[in-house]
Amino acid sequence: MARSKPSAAELALVAEVERQGGTVTPTQLERWRQQAWLPRTREWFSPGSSTLRPDVVLRAVQLAGYSRAGRSIGWVGWVFWAVDDTADSAARLRAALLKPLRRPFTRAGIEQVPEGDSDAAFQARQEAVARLLQGRQSRRRDLDGTLRAAAADAQVDLPRSPAHSIPNLRHRAMLELGAQLGVGGVADIGFEGLMEAAERLGADQAEIDRLRETHRRAQLAGVDILADYPFITQGLPGMLRAVETADDQLLCAAVRACTAASSTLWEVLKRARDNPELLLWLMSHVMWDKWVRHSGFVPDGVAGEAALALSTVYFLTDPDWAQDLGRFVQDMHTVLHDTHPSRAQRPSP
Repeated sequence: MARSKPSAAELALVAEVERQGGTVTPTQLERWRQQAWLPRTREWFSPGSSTLRPDVVLRAVQLAGYSRAGRSIGWVGWVFWAVDDTADSAARLRAALLKPLRRPFTRAGIEQVPEGDSDAAFQARQEAVARLLQGRQSRRRDLDGTLRAAAADAQVDLPRSPAHSIPNLRHRAMLELGAQLGVGGVADIGFEGLMEAAERLGADQAEIDRLRETHRRAQLAGVDILADYPFITQGLPGMLRAVETADDQLLCAAVRACTAASSTLWEVLKRARDNPELLLWLMSHVMWDKWVRHSGFVPDGVAGEAALALSTVYFLTDPDWAQDLGRFVQDMHTVLHDTHPSRAQRPSP
């Protein structure tokens, strides 16, 4: 059906966006309304006024800036839902977060992760793991290695930090471990299986021994030290439940916090191009391993959606991690105003 002519309100908003240097069409405005990124047209004006609300204009300008011909704005749209923080926007946000979490399984043709303790269920999970790994390529270096290589080109030596328990997150053994945990959780491999995988990955032996002793003492005390980590204990089903059952306001707050943190991280990394001392500071921070290396950077496209969804799960399921993220953001704001952080300012590994 042919679209009706643009309304006076649409033409007014188009003109206002153009006055502020943006470009938008009435068709785009309609699409943004359908996505609930813009309010309904009758809400664009203040009561009893013919003047467009400043927040509506700002939102349209922002959306115009993120829009590219033939491309979705992707996870950026999630941020608008999180900011609006309504029942409708939370429902849209929840559905959007679940999609990238399920994506690897969908691509592998795994409609449902088989559960249960039977031999048949275990065998089905092992077959699912094999399907997840089919065609997956491991890399010789991950983020740390890439940064070291780039720094070496600039005659800057970035030493390997003993704080990094896993040297290469893209190692084949790490991909295999992630697939096993995603399908069956730690129940299928056991705590010792985790430690053996860490040894294959080249993790620090002293750290592995410390974890084994911590686990032994926890068992004697009747405590499960992995209980707060749904991906490890319950695999993909646990992660999905964390998002499905989260309170609406908490879900929106989690996305706002994770995207704000990622944005700040990008600012620090850009500043580090001219100040390698900032990169040394970043790689020494405890959150480098706990967040930055695997999901802190949120690029465009499906990779960014997956990273943001994973960070959101951490925020929802681990209050201590959420607090650490908040402190990390504060630390990054501090160093952004101090272009030469001293060694005394560097956080301990």
